Amino acid sequence: MKRLAKYSDHAYGLMRVAAGFLFGFHGAQKVFGLLSEYRPAVGSQIWIGGLLELAGGLAILLGFRTRLFAFICSGEMAVAYVQYHWKLQLGPKLLPAVNQGELALLYAFVFLYMACRGSVKWSLDRE
Repeated sequence: MKRLAKYSDHAYGLMRVAAGFLFGFHGAQKVFGLLSEYRPAVGSQIWIGGLLELAGGLAILLGFRTRLFAFICSGEMAVAYVQYHWKLQLGPKLLPAVNQGELALLYAFVFLYMACRGSVKWSLDRE
């Protein structure tokens, strides 16, 4: 396993790029209806979330102000999990596998990690 350790920055950079791309794509779906039939009303909370996802995803993908945008995106996903998936219900609805909140919860923690670590490789940031 020590052989893999020297590639940890590369693996992290790939994770940052992939997460940023996927998150930005979710935002493009909400804002522009890209490959989706669902389009929230302009100005609604979900549409504003889509703007955050689009801008934040692109910034994270490019490694631009990664810590700031990752922190914002982490908070957005924490709110999305609590408000739209968990809804503060006890019992089985508490579990992400039941309330379909796995992706929101995973994004929240991945972006929190990125906010702590920064962009590292292949980025516009000068870290």
